[in-house]
Amino acid sequence: MAECWGALLTGWVKKTFVDPSFTFTFFGFEWTHFLLGKPMYVIFFVLGFLGLFIALGLFYRSSSLLFALGWSLVYFMQKTHYNNHYYLLVLVAWFMVCIPAYRYASLDVKRRPELQTIYTYNWTRLLFITQLLLVYTYAAIAKIYPGWYEGVYLHLRFQHAADWFKNALGWPGFASLLNEPSFALALSWLGLAFDFLIIPALLWKPTQKYAFIAAFIFHGFNSLTLHIGIFPYFALAMSLFCLPPETVRRLFLPKKPALQSASAIGKVNSQQRGFACLLYLYLLWQIYLPLRHWFIPGDVLWTEEGHRLSWRMMLRSKSGILSFFITDLETSKKERVFLDQYLTKEQRQQMTTSPDMIWQFAQYLKTEFSKQGRNIGVYVRSRVSVNGGPYHDFIDPTVDLTTVDWRYFSHQPWILTMPSERPIARHTF
Repeated sequence: MAECWGALLTGWVKKTFVDPSFTFTFFGFEWTHFLLGKPMYVIFFVLGFLGLFIALGLFYRSSSLLFALGWSLVYFMQKTHYNNHYYLLVLVAWFMVCIPAYRYASLDVKRRPELQTIYTYNWTRLLFITQLLLVYTYAAIAKIYPGWYEGVYLHLRFQHAADWFKNALGWPGFASLLNEPSFALALSWLGLAFDFLIIPALLWKPTQKYAFIAAFIFHGFNSLTLHIGIFPYFALAMSLFCLPPETVRRLFLPKKPALQSASAIGKVNSQQRGFACLLYLYLLWQIYLPLRHWFIPGDVLWTEEGHRLSWRMMLRSKSGILSFFITDLETSKKERVFLDQYLTKEQRQQMTTSPDMIWQFAQYLKTEFSKQGRNIGVYVRSRVSVNGGPYHDFIDPTVDLTTVDWRYFSHQPWILTMPSERPIARHTF
């Protein structure tokens, strides 16, 4: 509810779905363009109400299914504002479809008391824990590269945050701290350790209390300095699944009777076994997705191939310089494309470092010019910088991007090789 209605109030829906006439969808979702414009206001307004109904446990089964479908739709409709916590919301929304979260302390139970039960199967808790473990573990693994553990990326991010704290809030002392390279270096290593250790520490009883305190400080600091939306609060809320069920009952539902014995629940039936197999397949897919870039030639930090859906969170800062050119295949006349005639500022910025978006826009130009009866080729000149480092050529300028197909599970040969020297700025501490 907060995410959907907040997106309306902050103008995010307007700049992402209403103002653009074209969005960079995930492959296969190009058909969603007919929804762009004012209908997106209605969709997010309804999604917010569905979120409220889920929280209250009102018409839970239908509300959770409709929300999962709706949020998945808007997620796959655009990549300009790609965010890992939007992806996590997709997964959790589908978890909610599968779990019986409405069977106690819900308005559905008020309407139909026969639905009430005081227990659930342990897989409903383990599913969230396993997902959190995957998120944090892969986020930590992705940070094992020089730009992170040398503090380069965080120093860049903190410099931007420091300007805001100094000018907007009038906190020059805190701004000076954020500008210190040594501060960024220390927090880089603390962040790496946090991602690796937080879930085991939350699950181990002797460290649970300290882990929750560390999580509160970590996520609170990130929310304050990095402005990353609802993720810090969402992650804190999901951390409660790591507590023993009896502890949760005592803290939050003291009037709820304790489960005396699980022996009366019964044996596992064939339907439950089948569902368990589906869960195992899902977890295998979640393990594979963040690893897939290792099977694609090139460094994902440079090529972006295998970056999305991989929990590579808050990892690097990239900037690019990009120009599109079209060549009339009948007259051989070459023209430069003025991108601001087709794309918003945010779309242009994101496309400069995203090969899939560059390829998609080339196909879009091909289609638009064909409507005018023109047969064109599309070429690109592109240079990219990683973490404030030098700019290097990124896309092969001799390749007509309308003549190549997108390779979903392999490398795009028109992405130039990452330069032998490391294209990442270094700091001396």
